[in-house]
Parts: sequence; structure tokens; C-alpha cells
Amino acid sequence: MGIKPARFFAAVLFSFFLTACDSPPPQAEFALGTLCVVNLFEDGNARIYSDIFSRIREIDRTMTAFPPVIGTQGSGVVEISRQAGIRPVQVGADLIKVLERALYFAEISGGAFDPTVGPLTKLWGVGTENQRVPSNAEIAAALDLINWRDLVIDSAAGTAFLQRRGMSLDLGAIAKGYAGDEAARIAREAGVRRAMINLGGNIVAVGWRQQRGNFLQRLFSRRVHENLPWRVGVRNPLDWGDAIVGVVEAHDTSLVTSGVSERFFEVRAPDGTVRRYHHLLSTADGFPVNNGLLSVTVVTKSSTDADGLSAVAFTLGYDRGRAVIDSRPGVEAIFIFENRNVKITDGLVGVFRLTNNDFALVR
Repeated sequence: MGIKPARFFAAVLFSFFLTACDSPPPQAEFALGTLCVVNLFEDGNARIYSDIFSRIREIDRTMTAFPPVIGTQGSGVVEISRQAGIRPVQVGADLIKVLERALYFAEISGGAFDPTVGPLTKLWGVGTENQRVPSNAEIAAALDLINWRDLVIDSAAGTAFLQRRGMSLDLGAIAKGYAGDEAARIAREAGVRRAMINLGGNIVAVGWRQQRGNFLQRLFSRRVHENLPWRVGVRNPLDWGDAIVGVVEAHDTSLVTSGVSERFFEVRAPDGTVRRYHHLLSTADGFPVNNGLLSVTVVTKSSTDADGLSAVAFTLGYDRGRAVIDSRPGVEAIFIFENRNVKITDGLVGVFRLTNNDFALVR
């Protein structure tokens, strides 16, 4: 679940119409281990874009699990891990807030989501130059160091402490969501009326889409179609490229996907068969989660919650994951299965439209 510099695999793809011919272009930057693209449309200017990307970089520096470059200061996450079993570490308000939310997701998932999964993600190294299939003994040793109850947060003192030596944090399943919320907050506070924020497939749609039609329609008419929902494509988890399974119509919301195609590596066995190992690891057996799901996309207002809950629902599997989603007002989800069936929660009926005939929408 780590924030790792890897090839950009968008879990969710978005499409939109430009609001006008002279709208400022979207801005893009590599951060959080992925390509971050922000489009503020007609309200965009250099200052707002700079503020947003500065905030994204700040969150990246605070929450990365990677050791610092020699001569630079390590992140709060790295320092907490370095001081595991030794002493509490003073950290900023951002990290305290994200750690508290991560512990909430750990509690409601019974530890299937666990911010102390660092020893296991480092062992597998999915998406890094060190990716490999560890031995059973190595996995057992890593699992012994994973327990979210051993992460102690003192909000009043602003400290976090891992109680046992060898433990380490990994916030890759929630940090991008928090960055998305912060980017949207900055845009709204700056008076941006509509924006599309894509942090490596973590989507935040601000406001409503606006459309002026095609070139000829704009040439002969100044009519603008206002308050149209954004059309956000949910990626086909079986396709390496940009193919989608369906489209969600949304406004002022976030969509985040957890799935098998985001980061993975493949190993060819002596008999010629190929096995894929993805980055969503089970805290029960230490291997990539294998429960019949290909991906889970969560749709809700908070990008932090969409990020965390998509990982929760995927790791728990359909029945338990669906129960978690259904118990939370304002949270919806799309479950895509290995047999190419697609199931959606009740709030997405009429909102999600299946567009790929290779898949079937079932109840």
C-alpha cells in the first residue's frame, strides 16, 4: 500500500469538456509516486495551481514511506518507523489526522486495512526495482510485526509511536485521498467554480461540468449548458490501457479505485504458466488478496474516505466489504469480479452506466 515511484497506472479515468476555447490548460506534476493532473478550467491561474501543487508536495514529503535522499530530512512516516520501539515522534497535524483516520479504517475492517503493513509491503516491493516473491518464513516474520493496535497516537501532544522494534508505517492506501481533499479545498477557497483533480486515478470532481458544444455550435451560439454532471470512467481492470467498464455521472464528489491492475509484477513458472502478484496484500496470510474481486471503486464526498474505504472493501471481499459500504450514508461502490460481473450499491442505480459489453451488470 506504499506511495512508491512507479509507472502511472490510472485506476479511474476521467473525461470532460472544456468550458471555453481560451480556458487555461490543465497542470500536471509527478508527486505521490504518480502523475497528478489538475484542471481548474476558466478560474485557473498560476497562483492557485502553485498553491495546490505545493500542498500536494508537502503531503508527499510528510507521508512517503521511502527513506530520504542523503542530505535531506526524512518524512514523518519514515521517522516514526525509524523510532519504532524506542520513542514517540513529534509530527505535524496532517500526519496525526491521517493516522487517526487510518486507525479508524483498521478498526472497522478488523485489521484488513492496517497502516502498520510497512514490513510486508517492503518485503514484496511491488512496483519497485526490488519486487520479488518472498519466502514463507520471511512473510511470517513480517506478519508478526503488523498490528494497528501497536500504533499509539497522542493528538494533544502531537506524537505517534510504534511500540515494537521493526514495525513500520505505510500510508499508501490513504495519503493520495487526503491530498485530493486538500487540493479541492484550496480550489474552492480560491473561488474555483469547477475543477477536475486526478491524482493517479484518485479523482475529485469539484462543482459541475459546463459545456459549450462543438466548434460549430460555439461559433454560432454563446449558449452554455450549465450544471451538467461530470462523466467519470471506471477503468477496465483487465486492460493494460485506457479501456473502461462504465461511466459514473457525478458532481462535487470523489471516486477512488483499489484493484489488481494498479501495481503488480508477473512471474513465469518452469511449466510456462504466469502468475501475477499485485500490491494489495492480505494481513491474514501475507500474500496479495485473492477473493474473486478485480477492483472496487468507492464514490463519496471525501477523497480520504473513498481511498481508505476502497482498500477496505477490496481486502474484505464482496460480502463483508459491501456490508461496510452499505452501513455508511453517502458512500457508494462498484465491485468488479474476476468472472466479469459488476455489482453496484443502490445509490448508483441510474448514476452508473455499463458501457463495456464484455462485462455484465448483475444485482
